[in-house]
Amino acid sequence: MTSQEKRDLNLVSMLWAGPELAPEIAGLHAGLFAEPWDAASVGKLLEHPGATTLIAKAGFPKTSVGFVMGQIAADDAELLSMGVAKEWQGNGLAKKLMEGLERALKRSGVKRLFLEVAEDNPSALSVYKARGLAEITRRKAYYARTGGPAVDAIVMSKNL
Repeated sequence: MTSQEKRDLNLVSMLWAGPELAPEIAGLHAGLFAEPWDAASVGKLLEHPGATTLIAKAGFPKTSVGFVMGQIAADDAELLSMGVAKEWQGNGLAKKLMEGLERALKRSGVKRLFLEVAEDNPSALSVYKARGLAEITRRKAYYARTGGPAVDAIVMSKNL
């Protein structure tokens, strides 16, 4: 399989993720975030009755290449975390994960999606804005940064 075939979105499967996939999601999270969530923390989130999580798998044997974790509360939902493996970034997988999450949330009767993102994460901000999310407020100096000043959390929302 060539590197281009490895990144073909047509070869990616989107699957529901339950607590049994917590170690895989935690592994992806660890490769992407400065303060990663461990498998136990991810597992607790996945056990929540309102958990709505998708994992993207590609290749043979199937390898986890991305995830999106949401949580429903009444007719609102929050995107808790999303990540795409570095070798899969920049080819539309984050957009596909967001589309899948939004579809699942709508089918569950959710009316509004919320999330927060660090202001120094332009890739995520680009995906969220392209999906129609808009800034509603900021949490000043919310995210600590090693060796630098804390950055704002941008709180965004979208009506579904």
